[in-house]
Amino acid sequence: MAPGTSSRLPSRKSCRHVLNLIFSVRNILLIIITPIILLPILLLVEGNEAKCAYCIIVMAIYWITEALPIAVTSLLPIIMFPMVGLLSAKDVSNKYLNDTAMLFVGGLIVAAAIEYWNIHKRLALRVLMLVGSEPRWLMFGMMLPTWFLSMWISNTATTAMMIPIANAVLVQLKETRDLENTDIEDELVVQVEMSEQNGSLKEKDQKTNKIEKLSQNEETESPEYLRMCKALSLGIAYAANCGGVASLTGTNPNVIMKGVADKVFQERNGTSPVTFATWIQFCLPISAIVVAFIWLWLQFVFLRCRTTKNTPEQAQRIKDVIRREYSKLGPVSFAQGAVIAHFVLLAVLWITRDLGGVGGWGRIFPPKTVTDSTPSILISISLFLFPAVIPWRFSERRHGKSVPALLPWKAAEKMVPWGVVLLLGGGFALAHGSKVSGLSDWLGCELSVFKDFEPWVMNLVLCFIVAAATEVTSNTAICSLMMPIMSELALTLGVNPLYFMFPTAIATSFAFMLPVATPPNAVVFSYGYVKVADMAMAGLLINVVAVFVLVLGTETWGEAIFGFHTLPTVFKTANITTSNSALKCV
Repeated sequence: MAPGTSSRLPSRKSCRHVLNLIFSVRNILLIIITPIILLPILLLVEGNEAKCAYCIIVMAIYWITEALPIAVTSLLPIIMFPMVGLLSAKDVSNKYLNDTAMLFVGGLIVAAAIEYWNIHKRLALRVLMLVGSEPRWLMFGMMLPTWFLSMWISNTATTAMMIPIANAVLVQLKETRDLENTDIEDELVVQVEMSEQNGSLKEKDQKTNKIEKLSQNEETESPEYLRMCKALSLGIAYAANCGGVASLTGTNPNVIMKGVADKVFQERNGTSPVTFATWIQFCLPISAIVVAFIWLWLQFVFLRCRTTKNTPEQAQRIKDVIRREYSKLGPVSFAQGAVIAHFVLLAVLWITRDLGGVGGWGRIFPPKTVTDSTPSILISISLFLFPAVIPWRFSERRHGKSVPALLPWKAAEKMVPWGVVLLLGGGFALAHGSKVSGLSDWLGCELSVFKDFEPWVMNLVLCFIVAAATEVTSNTAICSLMMPIMSELALTLGVNPLYFMFPTAIATSFAFMLPVATPPNAVVFSYGYVKVADMAMAGLLINVVAVFVLVLGTETWGEAIFGFHTLPTVFKTANITTSNSALKCV
């Protein structure tokens, strides 16, 4: 042993111990140190804008690092805004539950009922039975129900339900391939024995080499099989991300955008044109175009278009496993039919409440009294009341017991992600703080230096920035921070506030490159079929195309629906006009 070595070893061990200790308490250290490091913002910069910026930056760091659970971080405005003297705790707390939040709660409860009765799995398997077993159509059969279900229930729950189904299909493909290789290997062994008897050494060596190659293939997966695994996994994740864009309650940023838009219009005594029906009109085509491109692109990247086909035996095995899984669900029960009826009724009520100025059942009531949250909560309450079995049949078998409801409250407590409601509330609180403090006005003015650009170019740049940012942080957090800024920027430039708000909100869901970007990406990555390089390679072009489709939709049918390039009348006649906003920037 060299002199001094023994004395250095304890110091290395102690350093390693200290580093391990710091790493184990890193979240606590981050929570304590971050507000202290950022104190100069409060001490050196005067004004409410600095106070709000301080709170937002602290929360953004907590959101990005997840030092605190994301939903818990959303509660910080109730503590931080009063502490810096920006708003009272009462004013902040009032923003956590509003009409938009109740709309989302109702949607979550209906989604919980669909999951509780396995209706989403029944729909997915039924579609797979119809599309056949050819790889590209099998991928289509996985993506279509994932995309549709993600419009109504959690993207994460949809992905977590579809991936095991895809895995079962992939296992059958592998087992069939292994059986075929075994049969070929047995046949070659017989041929080798015959070659030995005939004395043909050259032929014997050729057959032996083929046997060795087949044995190696059994130990390592074939490239075609691995590409199939990656295509199905990524197709499911990407379809879930796109599906959330298509409906108003599909994902958190959609609801945040509506909440901020409602507030912006209400401040001017106007009514926001963002309803469930108008959202579907604008976003459903965008979502459908992007998911169709994803299906074609994944075929090109992984399935190599037409070169990958299943053998008849593989096709039959795939059909058998899908039929077997579907048969396990049994026939459609009374409860499942009732939940499907509730879901269809809710969708119809949402779509027909306001048909864009040409009617709708909402006109039966006084103006501004009925919103999309009304049918949402109505149907949700009905799920807790409507019987899960036919009452007279139940009473014959169980005397004196109450008839079970479609959705027990205990099931709703477990299945509804209540933390998402807090997350939305935190976003609304941040938006309110940004508006009251003047921070969103200031940022909107700073961004107005780009006013010489064509509006669509500016929109394109903003969407690319947001899509890139959401790859590494929560899309809900990004949307919460961006919406007040986008509304003020639009007013400063004299265009409809929705012109920048709508595309940037949707762009937060276009995260296809990294496992950490969205929960569906993380779910498929955890199964081990997909590597980070695979996701980045496939997702880069999808990100770019999705943003271009989004801006194209904004400039064409979005303009026809919302009049994005025209400042609404309520903003021209209100006390806060575009000219006043422009003067603030001088």
